[in-house]
Amino acid sequence: MHNLTIAVTEVEEKLKTLLENYAFLKEENEFLHDKVTDLEQQLTQEKQLHVRLEDNFQTLKIAKTIQGSKQDRKETKLKINTLIREIDKCILQLNE
Repeated sequence: MHNLTIAVTEVEEKLKTLLENYAFLKEENEFLHDKVTDLEQQLTQEKQLHVRLEDNFQTLKIAKTIQGSKQDRKETKLKINTLIREIDKCILQLNE
């Protein structure tokens, strides 16, 4: 009977430890999920900022070339013509 009491006590202690570990891991998991969500939101914001800055950079580049030499103007005209062709292609695809 004494061995049975010892075995039950050991099982109770192991169960208590297991439940404590479970509670700790559950809390840590929730914390990590929250952190992942925050980081995903931050990444999305950073990507949006990057796109805006890239657009601003391209606009400034075009503005700079317009102010520049004849060669720069030629490049700008070529870029504008390329953009117009891309827009025309998009319009054609929309009409199909």
